[in-house]
Amino acid sequence: MDNHCSPFAADCSVRLATDLIAHTWDPVVLMALRAGRRRRIDLLNGIAGVSDKVLPQALRRLHTNGLITRITAPADRSVAYELSELGGSLADGPLAALGQWAIDHVDQVLAAREHHGARSGSPG
Repeated sequence: MDNHCSPFAADCSVRLATDLIAHTWDPVVLMALRAGRRRRIDLLNGIAGVSDKVLPQALRRLHTNGLITRITAPADRSVAYELSELGGSLADGPLAALGQWAIDHVDQVLAAREHHGARSGSPG
């Protein structure tokens, strides 16, 4: 895969990266797991706004993409999740940088939205 490919190319590495965080809750779950292993119920209670329907979907996507590990305790069959090495590299690197960028530029983004009459985070 070419690191300097057109972002419009179907096999572009930029597309792969954005596909990994395209779903609203996936990056939020990854960042929540930076604190360590968590059960689904702990994630549900700790992430404001996520529903019990959407969280399992996000966990499945993240697990399928190798970003989190699903751990089952044999004694009580409880399930917990933690970042994989790959997921940690995404959460601690690009996602942390993106979060810092948002903190640094939130006022500018909100001012631009207000200027254009936007009420939500969705373009258009």
